[in-house]
Amino acid sequence: MNDHTFEVIVEDDPDPDHVRQLVAGLVAFNASSAVAEDRRPLAVFLREGSRIVGGANGYTRWQWLYVSHLWIDDALRGRGVGRQVMHAIEEEGRRRRCRAAWLDTFSFQAPDFYQAIGYRQFGELTGFPPDHTRHFLWKPLDPTSG
Repeated sequence: MNDHTFEVIVEDDPDPDHVRQLVAGLVAFNASSAVAEDRRPLAVFLREGSRIVGGANGYTRWQWLYVSHLWIDDALRGRGVGRQVMHAIEEEGRRRRCRAAWLDTFSFQAPDFYQAIGYRQFGELTGFPPDHTRHFLWKPLDPTSG
């Protein structure tokens, strides 16, 4: 930092504008090394009338689909509805030319479900949260990706 004086400050409630500046700096740096970031949000919803009873959301970026959340109402679990939702979000990923999908889940959630629909584990954090494991999984969407 060229003879400049700076200080390290830890903030519990950071100013949103400061966070935007931080992210913008990282995005600009990434653009100098990789293709432009093409992040697009994506969601699939299950509706019962006006009520949301399940769905998934995430985003696509750099020809990958990230599934950040999947939730199915307790009354619908065990009926194949989760598979339908995941199929729908993966199909949209394929339509957007994604080569693969990735996600993370906790040991008390659904790692077995994701493995049953073709996801493979590539990492884990044990003790996160305490007494549990966070699993990281991926699945090829393009047959040439796996």
